[in-house]
Amino acid sequence: MKQIDIGIKEQDRKAVAEGLSRLLADTYTLYLKTHNFHWNVTGPMFQTLHLMFETQYNELALAVDLIAERIRALGYPAPGTYAEYARLASIKETPGVPKAEKMIELLVQGQEAVVRTARGVFPLVEKVNDEATADLLTQRMQLHEKTAWMLRSLLEK
Repeated sequence: MKQIDIGIKEQDRKAVAEGLSRLLADTYTLYLKTHNFHWNVTGPMFQTLHLMFETQYNELALAVDLIAERIRALGYPAPGTYAEYARLASIKETPGVPKAEKMIELLVQGQEAVVRTARGVFPLVEKVNDEATADLLTQRMQLHEKTAWMLRSLLEK
């Protein structure tokens, strides 16, 4: 295979890909949790939450592809197994079927965790002048911060 020459050193591309792999794992884990909650939510807010969760998991499904493709563009394999995601993710699975309000709380925590993971990769990306990854991270952070705000709004009494 031809050497990758995009203006970012190999060790820097590897470090960015490792950070993006953690972001991919968090995003995929949040996708799975959101989809699970979409299927299993009950209660007086069923219709609202069912539709909201569907919008969110569809967006997350697109996001995992963007993140994985960026890892590939940097020259590294994207993690793609549950075992890898369990090892890399800061978000943990939720056993059982929590009540609707708990689902919302858990999704707020998950959205915020993805933001923290993305923000944690940013210093390296800026240091190595990887504007393409910086753009991806910025977009992800904006979307997850907005989604967390919308979910938190549902919890206000």
